[in-house]
Amino acid sequence: MLDEQAQRAWVATDIDRDECVVKIDDAARDELLQMVQQMHDQPLPVLLRAPEQFAIMALRDFLDRARGLLDSHPGFAVIDRVPLGVMDEDDAIAAFWVLGKLIGRPVAQKWDGTMLYDVTDTGQRYSYGVRGSYTNVELLFHTDNAFAIAPPDYVALLCIQPALEGGVSRFCSNYAVHNRLLAEYPRELERLYRCVLWDRQAEHAAGAPKVTKAPIFRYDEGQLSARLNVSLVRKGYEVAGVDMDSETRDALAALEAVADDPDLWFELPIERGQLQFLNNRDIAHYRSTFTDHQDPALKRHLVRTWHRDHGQPGYDG
Repeated sequence: MLDEQAQRAWVATDIDRDECVVKIDDAARDELLQMVQQMHDQPLPVLLRAPEQFAIMALRDFLDRARGLLDSHPGFAVIDRVPLGVMDEDDAIAAFWVLGKLIGRPVAQKWDGTMLYDVTDTGQRYSYGVRGSYTNVELLFHTDNAFAIAPPDYVALLCIQPALEGGVSRFCSNYAVHNRLLAEYPRELERLYRCVLWDRQAEHAAGAPKVTKAPIFRYDEGQLSARLNVSLVRKGYEVAGVDMDSETRDALAALEAVADDPDLWFELPIERGQLQFLNNRDIAHYRSTFTDHQDPALKRHLVRTWHRDHGQPGYDG
């Protein structure tokens, strides 16, 4: 257990880019194209597609390798890549949906049950009820759906179109962040093991509480669990109309300072056609601010799925 946790507590110098990128070979590419052709020959709604409908042994092997990277070191993986030059975007999204099911059960990403989620700048201002993924703002290190009863175990992204500039992904190990806090900010870390208020981003039933309570760190049966999103905690106190005490402010500031240390994070831009997977329990991720193309057809566009094999498939889990 200690060896496994030590591997998960990586720092930037421990990561080799080549070990994170799984390149699709000719056999897997052929299976991908055959899958798309079968979808055209036997139409179904995308959400009814499943891996068992296709002969994809080589692709299964690639997803097994990716899943192995997610569940150990380094906790994230990129599959390079879906050949968007020879298939249209809808075909790529359908194939992405099928391959994602080999990572885990898809779950809802919005209260309304949205399963395939478009990550693109809608022009809205980042504010209450407007998620950062609908804007071009910098998204500091965070866990997806951190305030849920059961956050997703895995996050998957398909890059349809990257930004003109920026929009770069970074990853850091929650274990490494935790250990640095333990060494340098033990008092602040202790506060992060107690509940804080979280803004639910207006993703809840009418009349339901706008905030929830959960700790940022939890240790259960020898396994670290982390929910990182300093912005949503600060908004949680604001939405609840509760003054944040100095102990909580100091703890959040320490968490931000540690997670922002370049020694702890690894940068890996996502490119057109690539699939990016991460372990949402072990890894926090970041996105830099970006500038889009003037041509609307070339705007940054990623498609996202969340995966979790336990709990209910609804938004809160």
